[in-house]
Amino acid sequence: MTTETTIDTGTDELLCVIRDRVAVITLNRPEARNSLSDTLTPALRTMIRSCGENPDVGALLLTGAGEAFCAGGNVKGMGAHRDPKKLEMSLGDRIADLQERQRLLTGALVSVRKPTIAALPGPAVGAGLAIAMACDIRIAAQSAFVATGYAHIALSGDYGIAWLLTRLVGTARARELMFIGDRVDAVRCEAIGLVNRVVPDDRLQAEAFALAKSLAEGPRLALRYMKDNLDEAVLFDFETARDHEAERLIRLTTTADHKEAVQAFIEKRKAVFTGK
Repeated sequence: MTTETTIDTGTDELLCVIRDRVAVITLNRPEARNSLSDTLTPALRTMIRSCGENPDVGALLLTGAGEAFCAGGNVKGMGAHRDPKKLEMSLGDRIADLQERQRLLTGALVSVRKPTIAALPGPAVGAGLAIAMACDIRIAAQSAFVATGYAHIALSGDYGIAWLLTRLVGTARARELMFIGDRVDAVRCEAIGLVNRVVPDDRLQAEAFALAKSLAEGPRLALRYMKDNLDEAVLFDFETARDHEAERLIRLTTTADHKEAVQAFIEKRKAVFTGK
C-alpha cells in the first residue's frame, strides 16, 4: 500500500512529498525554468537537510516541474539589477556569504548518507547542473540537456561544479565543458558518464521513482557505508580506503539487515530491511 505525506516547504516554489520512503523534492518555478531564487534556494537547503535526517526517508529524488530541471542562478538579477543589499556588502563578506550558501546546498546534498537521485526533465544549467551532479545518480529525459554556461556570462563557476564535473567526466572533458559552456544533449551526457541513463520523456518520473523506491527499501546501513567507501575512493590513498572498507564490512556482518538478507537468500524471497 502506497503512503504519501505532503511536507510544508514554506513556499509554493518548492514541493515535497514523502511516498514509499522516497522524499520527492520538486523545484516548482516552471515559468522560470526552475531557476534558483531567494525563496526557492533557502527552502531547498532546508528540505535537503530535513529529508536527509528524517528516519522515515530512505532516498531523495530531486526533480523539476514542467520542462526543466534547474536553469541555475537568476542572470537578470546580476549586474545592474543586483540586489542592493549585496552591493553594500564588502568583497570578503560576499565571498563568505556564497561559501556558506554553497556549503548548505550542494555541500549538504553530497553529505546526505542516503541514495540521492536527480531526474532531469529538461535543462540543468550552471548551479542547476552542480545540484544534479551532487546527487548519486542522474536520470535524464531524452529531450534534456546540460550546460555549464558560466563562460557565457564571464563567470568561473560555483557550487562545486568544477570538482563535481572533473570527478564525473575527467579532466579533459570537464575543461571542455567549462570553457565552451555549450549545450550537451542527453545522449552525449550518457556517453561521457554525466548521466547514468536516458529514458523517454514520458517515462522519466516513473522510472526515476521506481529506482528511488528500490533504493529506499534497501539495506540503509550498507548503503550508507557504500557512500562512505565511494567518497573515500577519490579522497584517500588505496591502503587507507581499503582498511576503512574492511572495518565497515565487518561492522555490517553484525547487523539484523545482514542476517535478514542471508536468510532471505536461503529462503528465496525478498529481504525486508529495517535499518538495524
